[in-house]
Amino acid sequence: MADDTQQFIDVLDRRVERRNERRDFFRGALKAAAFVGAGSGFLYADATAAQTAPTDADVLNFALNLEYLEAQFYNVAVFGTGLPANQQTGTGTQGSATGGRKVTFTDPLVAQYAKEIAQDEVAHVAFLRTALGTAAVAQPTIDIGTAPTGAFSTAARAAGLIGAGASFDPYASDENFLLGAFIFEDVGVTAYKGAAPLLTNKTYLEAAAGILAVEAYHASLVRTVLYGKGIATPSLRTSADAISNARDSLDGPSDDDQGISPTTINGALASNIVPLDANGIAYSRSTGQVLNIVYLTNAAVSMGGFFPAGVNGTIKTSAAN
Repeated sequence: MADDTQQFIDVLDRRVERRNERRDFFRGALKAAAFVGAGSGFLYADATAAQTAPTDADVLNFALNLEYLEAQFYNVAVFGTGLPANQQTGTGTQGSATGGRKVTFTDPLVAQYAKEIAQDEVAHVAFLRTALGTAAVAQPTIDIGTAPTGAFSTAARAAGLIGAGASFDPYASDENFLLGAFIFEDVGVTAYKGAAPLLTNKTYLEAAAGILAVEAYHASLVRTVLYGKGIATPSLRTSADAISNARDSLDGPSDDDQGISPTTINGALASNIVPLDANGIAYSRSTGQVLNIVYLTNAAVSMGGFFPAGVNGTIKTSAAN
């Protein structure tokens, strides 16, 4: 038993060392990307300002902003249309979702999975809007386009997937779509887990737990398909790992995010579909860390990336890392 325990510890140590080596490169790349973004007019906020504890409505509205982003991306990719107009209104400045188009899927399984996820995300928007009532925030401006200076391209460039001036198109193929989805899904899981302790109403907490479970199913589905396709196309698996490292370099010094490359346990390859800690528990992100990723910056800002004008609600500033 002692030998098995030590072997397991050694495996974990090797995984951490491998991620740290990759992380160093991507941290430098993302700092450069954040600097460029800051020079483009990102609005910096006072990170030292006193913060009051968020209300349940604040937390649910923060989640609603993220659901708007996911619902728009998936709905456009699958059906070629965005959210209905009556699902975008609310408090704050209403914006539109720009860019994107319907994907011509070649793998029927990916097409079916994508349709299921799209319907789930639209349902999440409707549910949160109903729960919040008149307090629901409007959909903010969302960038899901393919321009070289757009959010998807900035994220892909920071991860080393494309070069300067190039663009990344998540609608061009099944594989690109999966990589685009991979940017969001793991973040959604960690966002809901991180927000859970902030909720005081047990009914809201139960609902958030239910959405977290669905997001975890989505993330596992995307990771599984990428892993399977990556066996035949190793570059796809490498691209997913690069996105993971890019996210990790945005959200602070801790090394939690994990790609999909297999590891070795007891001398045999094992998949890494579910990103967990040594206790088998999913990790959390704070609201600031989540905004770091969707704003594509490691600075304290109130807009950028997939939300060019920021999110609506009281929770809107990313963390300074």
